[in-house]
Amino acid sequence: MPKEEQTLEEKIIQADAIADYGKDKIKHLEWTEHIRRRPGMYIGKQGDGSHADDGIYILLKEVIDNSIDEYAMGFGKRIDVTINEEGRVSVRDYGRGIPLEALDACVSQINTGGKYDTSVFKKSVGLNGVGLKAVNALSSYFFVRACRLGSKKEIIYQAAKKVEERDIEPTDEQNGTYVEFIPDNKIFENYKYRMEFVETLLSNYSYLNTGLLLTLNGKRFISKNGLADLLNARMDSNPLYTPIHLLGEDIEVVLTHGNSYGEEYYSFVNGQYTSLGGTHLAAFKESAARVIKEFFIAKNFEYSDIRNGMVAAISIKVQEPVFEAQTKTKLGSTRITPDSDSITIQKFVGDFLKRELDNYLHRDTETAEIMLSKIQSSERERKELAGLSKVAKERAKKVNMHNRKLRDCHVHYNDVKGDKKDDSCIFITEGDSASGSITKSRDVETQAVFSLRGKPLNCFGMTKKVCYENEEFNLLQAALNIEDGLDGLRYNKVIIATDADVDGMHIRLLMMTYFLQFFPELVRTGHVFILQTPLFRVRNKKITRYCYTEEERLAAIEECGSTAEITRFKGLGEISPEEFKHFIGADMRLDTVMLRKEDAVHEMLEYYMGKNTMERQEFIINNLVIEEDAVS
Repeated sequence: MPKEEQTLEEKIIQADAIADYGKDKIKHLEWTEHIRRRPGMYIGKQGDGSHADDGIYILLKEVIDNSIDEYAMGFGKRIDVTINEEGRVSVRDYGRGIPLEALDACVSQINTGGKYDTSVFKKSVGLNGVGLKAVNALSSYFFVRACRLGSKKEIIYQAAKKVEERDIEPTDEQNGTYVEFIPDNKIFENYKYRMEFVETLLSNYSYLNTGLLLTLNGKRFISKNGLADLLNARMDSNPLYTPIHLLGEDIEVVLTHGNSYGEEYYSFVNGQYTSLGGTHLAAFKESAARVIKEFFIAKNFEYSDIRNGMVAAISIKVQEPVFEAQTKTKLGSTRITPDSDSITIQKFVGDFLKRELDNYLHRDTETAEIMLSKIQSSERERKELAGLSKVAKERAKKVNMHNRKLRDCHVHYNDVKGDKKDDSCIFITEGDSASGSITKSRDVETQAVFSLRGKPLNCFGMTKKVCYENEEFNLLQAALNIEDGLDGLRYNKVIIATDADVDGMHIRLLMMTYFLQFFPELVRTGHVFILQTPLFRVRNKKITRYCYTEEERLAAIEECGSTAEITRFKGLGEISPEEFKHFIGADMRLDTVMLRKEDAVHEMLEYYMGKNTMERQEFIINNLVIEEDAVS
């Protein structure tokens, strides 16, 4: 292919560019500086603690993982965690303790640790020698004490720089390791630990390590029944039958069905919660459906009908697991051991379920009958919806060609990787003015807008048929691409953005009812959020403050003085597009919609969204709040 001719000007520009890229441009970063400059490579997103996968929880998990590995190897039956209001964290285990002579290296030298030796840690979580070092590097204060056989050693660091190393000295403390750290607020700005996230983390550890006692500021977490306890704690409705609990060497499975739509799974590897699943969860979903289908040999069930309403958990142990990121949220390993001739995870899980689940269903005919009834019910509803689905999809396809309800973004959840994938979101709002303000203010690369027409239908107690017959719901599920489950979800965050008035709150409740009724897994997996927008703007000629609470309003008035001008925002449409950019950018305030067992979803929805009972009327009257400016 002939070489393109360059003009003299182009040759000069190219020569200057090459000359400018010299030896002085090549930089070497110390590992501590690399972690501090690129924390995402080691702990995922930084965040401020408002989400369960924010960096401060990864720091805590990295420390606890080491203690869990000690327990897994048979050393230490207790782990104590404390977190104070200032964000200072401590973790004390009673394992073997880090070897004293190697203490400094183990917490401050990258790629150094005991887990490269599989005779010492056969099936541990941390294998790359980064965990404690990342915690050290990302903490403004880091203290470690190791106790072994009557001796101890202590070292203090600041941002991984050693400031004090104490000599080995005698001690009467039990064997084990104590780590104390303060996340660096230069990296985790305005961070705060939310105890509900930490409690979930510790409870998961207890379910995966039967008999291990964990404490959080004195609160105890211990499990006797493993994953069966997890399902009992996590299910927000009653199981249709007693969960099937299967135990084997290096594998534990528990499963049941509920009356809700969708599927709900919890997966673990070597005691690590893999929130994004991976090869082990994929093997379980395929194998469980296949075994159940083969058991009911006379029925030609589809896998989707078998798994509809299924709630299950799987835990496996793998030697030298390969995860897709340092945060270990998705398993990438295809084999039980790294040997090329070892059994695959697919076969390991499949053989176990073929033997144990099939035997269980043959023994417990009552459970098998209940399961059969549930599958048949799902099959009938799917067939009933099949015709509606085809018509609704065609209608949605035609409407989408000229769809003013959806203002899409340039990238979609499944089409991108990295930060843009995490940042992709869709705002669900109501009315032309509100959606107009958001549309003009949004980042068109990652932020989409879906505009509702008035108040959506209260769908409590209805079947999924309404998702196809109601145009709003049909177009919304088409926009999200969740009709067949979350695998095709186009946006990482589904954000309900409504006015901060009574009508806005009602629309918010109606949308949450829709998701909880038909797509509860969207909520359970942390994809649904509420957008918080300011209630007030307080300003004078020099200062402008946006206030989300009454306390913030009073503080802003005091700051601005007697010349303060106060504006109460009643609707999103009242906020100009220029102002709105501040509220839906990188620092936008989002509240995650969360589900807990004690929420009892069906009962909760029935109370708030069901028939207008006297009990609910009394609740409204007793909790009625009349705003001062509405009365004046």
